[in-house]
Amino acid sequence: MKILVGSKNSVKIEAVIEAFEKYFHEVEVIGFSIESNVPAQPFNDETFFGAENRTLELKKINEQQNLNADYFTGIEGGISKLFSRWFAYGVVCIMDKTGRKGFGTSAHFELPEKVIKEIKNGKELGDVMDEIQNEQNTKQKKGAIGYFTNGKLTRKDLYVPGKITALIPLLHKEYFE
Repeated sequence: MKILVGSKNSVKIEAVIEAFEKYFHEVEVIGFSIESNVPAQPFNDETFFGAENRTLELKKINEQQNLNADYFTGIEGGISKLFSRWFAYGVVCIMDKTGRKGFGTSAHFELPEKVIKEIKNGKELGDVMDEIQNEQNTKQKKGAIGYFTNGKLTRKDLYVPGKITALIPLLHKEYFE
């Protein structure tokens, strides 16, 4: 089973491996740096478009390079306002080699107003979290979820269920015609 991932971020690649290994044996995952073609910090539906755009670009790369992949998957982190509160989450799009797609999301977690204020001023969530934690490149590590859960959840923990739920339409094609 060969899967192309629209990121070289090891956290995202590990999440793909963990999710797909629940269903398939001998999983090979290859990461590519792919542009999402949405703003660096997507809001609302932009997050879904970003994940889908990464997936569609991977399918093109697969055809151009004759990689013979079985699945293509994009992950995009975004924020949305729900119930008068701001939440961060990841959106997953998975497409099989026939072009059938499925979407899933990670758990949503609430962001404090301080973080939202910085994002509305043009910063990306990862950059805001770097400043809060006084570290660099936290999105390649535990991310905002790791910080706000005091290390009880990581970005990988967040993304695996999103990958599994995105597979639902591909595992049960008879219900998603």
